[in-house]
Amino acid sequence: MVNLFSQSLKVAKMSLGAAEDDSASEIHLPADIDWEMLDKSRFFFLGAALFSGVSAALYPMVVLKTRQQVSLGQISCLKTAFSILRHEGPRGFYSGFGTSLMGTIPARALYMAALEVTKSSVGTLSVKIGFSETTSTTVANAAAGLSAAMAAQMVWTPIDVVSQRLMVQGGYKNPPVKEVQNTYRYKGGIDAFRKIIHSDGFRGLYRGFGISILTYAPCNAVWWASYSMTHRHIWGGIGCYCCTKDEINGGSKPDSRAVVVVQGVSASIASGFSALLTMPLDTIKTRLQVLEGGVEGNGRGSPSLGETVKNLVKEGGLRACYRGLGPRWASMSMSATTMITTYEFLKRLSAKSNQDCLCPS
Repeated sequence: MVNLFSQSLKVAKMSLGAAEDDSASEIHLPADIDWEMLDKSRFFFLGAALFSGVSAALYPMVVLKTRQQVSLGQISCLKTAFSILRHEGPRGFYSGFGTSLMGTIPARALYMAALEVTKSSVGTLSVKIGFSETTSTTVANAAAGLSAAMAAQMVWTPIDVVSQRLMVQGGYKNPPVKEVQNTYRYKGGIDAFRKIIHSDGFRGLYRGFGISILTYAPCNAVWWASYSMTHRHIWGGIGCYCCTKDEINGGSKPDSRAVVVVQGVSASIASGFSALLTMPLDTIKTRLQVLEGGVEGNGRGSPSLGETVKNLVKEGGLRACYRGLGPRWASMSMSATTMITTYEFLKRLSAKSNQDCLCPS
C-alpha cells in the first residue's frame, strides 16, 4: 500500500511538472483587436494619415511596374528607372500621385471597414459552426480580404484608370515605350477625368472593373489567408527563441521587435505568393485601363479583353504576362510589410481601451 501511494505521488508530481512546463511554454501574443473594440473616428483619421505616408514612399515602384506592363518590349526595371530619371527627372516617379492620393483615402477607409467587419463576423460564425481556431482564423482572413478588395474597387478603379494614364504618358517620349501612343495628353487628374468621360462616357472610368475584381479579390483573399498561416507557422517554429518569461500571466511573451519582424516576414512571403499567382491578370488589367484602340484595338476604339490578351501573348508569350513582376513583388512586399505593421499599430492606437490586450497564440 505504501509503495502504491509512493508511486501515485511520483506520477502526480510528474504530471504537475509537465503541466508547469506546458504553462511555461505557452506564448501570449498581442491580442487581435476586433471591430467593436475600435474608436472609429480615431481609426479612420489616423489611418488616412499613416497610409498616405506609406503610399508616398512606395509610389515610385508602382510607376515602374505600370511602365513595364505597357511597354511593347521586354525592358529591365533598371533601364526603365534610368529612362524616367533621364527624361523626366525625379518628378517622373510621382506622375499621377496627387490623383492617386485623393482616391487612396476613401478607398482605404472602405477597405479597412469591410476587412474588420467581415473578419469579425466570419470568425465568430466559423467558431460557432465548429471549426478549429486556426481554421476559423484562416477562413475569416480570406473572406475579409475578398470583401475588402471588392468594396475598395468601387472607389479605386476610376482613380486607378486616371492615375495610370498619368503615370505612363511621360513614357511616350522615352525610348523604352516610344511605340505606345494614346489619343489624349493630360494636364492633370481633373483634365484626365474630363477627357476620359468625354471620350468613353462614365463607363470609361470603370474600364477593367471586372478584371480588377478578378485580380484584387483573389489576390487579397490569398494574401490574408497566406499571411495568417505563415504567421502562425513562424511563431510555432521560432516562438520559444524570441520570447521572455511572463511573470504576471505565466508562460512567455514575445519581444515587441520580434512581433514586428515576424509580421514583416509573413507579409513578404504572402506577397510573393499572391503576386506570382495574379500577375498575368494584373498586366491585362493595366493594359485595358491604359492603352487605347490605336495600339491594342487596331483603331476601333477601346480594346476588348480578347484583343488585349491576344496582342500581349503575341508580343512575348507567357513571359509578357509577367512584365513588371519584380517591381510588383517588391512593391507588394514593401507595401504589405509596412501596411501590416502600420495597421496593427493603428488598431492599438485606435483601441477604446488603453490597456494592452493579450490573446492566446
